[in-house]
Amino acid sequence: MSAPKSIIWLASYPKSGNTWTRIFLANYLMNADKPVPINQVHRFGMGDSIPRMYHMVAGRQIDISDYELTLKLRDKVLGGIVANKADVNFVKTHNIRTEAFGVPLIPEKFTRSAIYIIRNPLDMLVSFARHYGLSHADTADAISRPDHSNSADGSTVTQFLGSWSEHVESWTGALPYPVCVLRYEDMLADPETSFAKVLDLVGIPNDPERLKKAIRFSSFDELSKQEKEGGFVESSPKNERFFSKGQSGQWQTELAPEIVERVKNDHRKVMKKYGYLDE
Repeated sequence: MSAPKSIIWLASYPKSGNTWTRIFLANYLMNADKPVPINQVHRFGMGDSIPRMYHMVAGRQIDISDYELTLKLRDKVLGGIVANKADVNFVKTHNIRTEAFGVPLIPEKFTRSAIYIIRNPLDMLVSFARHYGLSHADTADAISRPDHSNSADGSTVTQFLGSWSEHVESWTGALPYPVCVLRYEDMLADPETSFAKVLDLVGIPNDPERLKKAIRFSSFDELSKQEKEGGFVESSPKNERFFSKGQSGQWQTELAPEIVERVKNDHRKVMKKYGYLDE
C-alpha cells in the first residue's frame, strides 16, 4: 500500500516568514481564547530537519553532521510523518525542491501541496546575517551559491538551500501539486487576504472573525512579547532575538550600496518577476 500524500510543505528560504505562517495556522486551528504559546507551535507543524527524528528512524544516536547519512534516512523520516494516517501533516522546510546527491529532498510521493513564502532578498539577507551571525558580504555571497547549505548543528541536520533565485524557482515553477505562493510584504500589508489564501489551499473554511483573531494572536508584537518573557526554542545562539524586527524595507538603511547592487545583479530575473526591482 502506497503512503498517503498528506504533507503540506510550509516552505521558504530562511528568515522569510515561515515561522509566522506556522504560528498563524496554529492559532487558527486551535481557535482558543488566548494565543498559542510560541514554544508549542511545533505540535502543529514539525520540521523536516529535526535531529531527534533521524536518530529515531536510525534506531540509534547518529552523527548528524554526516549529511550523506541523514540524506539516506530522509525518506524514512518523511515516511514516518505520513504514517500517522492524518489527512494533513504540516511540515516546515527550508530545503530547495530538488535532489541532493541523488536524494529527492521533497518527494512527490508524500506531498499533497505546499505554501511557499518569498521575501525581498535584500531584507531576507539582513535578517539572515543577523540570525546566523554573518557579515552582509558573506551572506550576499552565500545566497548566490548553488551549493549553499546550512550546516548541521544541535537543532538541525544539514539543510540544502541553493541560491535564493534557484530556491524560489524550484518551488514556484510548474509543479505536480498545488502551491500557494505568498510574498512576505503582502502578508504584512494585508494579512487577511494572504492568510485566507493559506486556508483555501489547506481546505479549511474561512471564518472571518476567527481569521482576524488568529492574525491578532500571531502579530509581531505578541510573538516578540512571548519571546521576551519565555524565550523561543527556534532562536539562534548567535542572535539575541528571533522576532527582532519583522519589517519590510529595513535593507534601505542597513545595507551598503555595493551589497545592494551585488544582490540585484545576482538575482535580477527573479526579483523583477516578484516585484522587488523598481528599475
